[in-house]
Amino acid sequence: MRIAFHAPLKPPDHPVPSGDRAMARALLALLHDVGHEPLPTGRFRSYDRAGDAARQIRIEQLGVRLADRLLRRIAAGLLPPPELWLTYHLYHKAPDHLGPRVADRLDLPYLVVEGSASRRQASGPWAVGHAASLAALHRADLVLAMTERDREGLLEAGIAAEAVRLFPPFLDAAPFRAAAARRDRHRASLADRLGLDPAVPWLVAVAMMREDVKRRSYELLAEALAGLSPPAWALLVAGDGPARPAIEAILRATCGDRVRFLGELPAEVLPGLYAAGDLSLWPAVGEAYGMALLEAQAAGLPVVAGAEGGVAAVVADGVSGFLAPPRDAPALARAAARLLEQPELRLRLGRAAAENVLRDHDRPAARARLEAALAAARERHAARKRRAA
Repeated sequence: MRIAFHAPLKPPDHPVPSGDRAMARALLALLHDVGHEPLPTGRFRSYDRAGDAARQIRIEQLGVRLADRLLRRIAAGLLPPPELWLTYHLYHKAPDHLGPRVADRLDLPYLVVEGSASRRQASGPWAVGHAASLAALHRADLVLAMTERDREGLLEAGIAAEAVRLFPPFLDAAPFRAAAARRDRHRASLADRLGLDPAVPWLVAVAMMREDVKRRSYELLAEALAGLSPPAWALLVAGDGPARPAIEAILRATCGDRVRFLGELPAEVLPGLYAAGDLSLWPAVGEAYGMALLEAQAAGLPVVAGAEGGVAAVVADGVSGFLAPPRDAPALARAAARLLEQPELRLRLGRAAAENVLRDHDRPAARARLEAALAAARERHAARKRRAA
């Protein structure tokens, strides 16, 4: 099936890495896996970070023009006609201005993956984007929510329960499992290259360095580390961005020579980093769910994170790690210390973390869910046409 693929927040070929880009790429790979043909829809982004109503209106107007241009190119035979439209991740800051218009004109099933809605945005600075995203969600034949929190938000916004399904975030666990099997090699290599003591536990944090909730997470991470015992540990940080100088200064003030900054790492290198570590520690301020937390578990690391957003959808508290109350640095420190002081508990939770990913978040499980969702979207679209006839 030819499937038009659109990611209004960040296209899959965007140069800046993030969990959102990783999930968009994973979805595209999954579509190829099951024999579908994803069709590009351009690099149009509807993202408005600042909450500027006038800008949101301009973005919407541009989106309408681009949707009409796409329709003209399809009509002229310059682009193959899609059989279904799939939009990945729309919400009030990044509504979908293309999918509903094209789907209506071409009479296509319309599927949204990672849709969310928040009623409190209806009258705020993103009211224009909220209205557009809500209209798209109501038009969708099926909406896939990646967390229970998002599912509840969709239902509160008036999306019909039968039009909403849970679709847990996923990844390809194979590279992480392979890295875990070579843990000793990865650990020895990093110890030699970075001057680390392999006899002490290594904490791992992987995140971009931006002047937003990411910086706040790093600040809380520093606060947690300041109260952490035992004293023998090292911190490995992978990430880059405009706030890097400030974040490095914050962490160096707390960690001294126990921290190593690795910068932005290629995706193929990350499994080895996780596998070499002992614990993933991240406050998770403002995280939708935390792709890095899922990656860490896939490599066999237990996670200590803040229970914010949809983090509980990927970290099972007491099973694959520990969740602390949101933005509570002392609680994060206590949970991390517990695992650092109990190697057997750390190993047990790490094994459970890897098993959790294999069972619920690996590609085979996601493939079955996606195929079922595509079929359901087509069936619901056909039923809607019959009712309208």
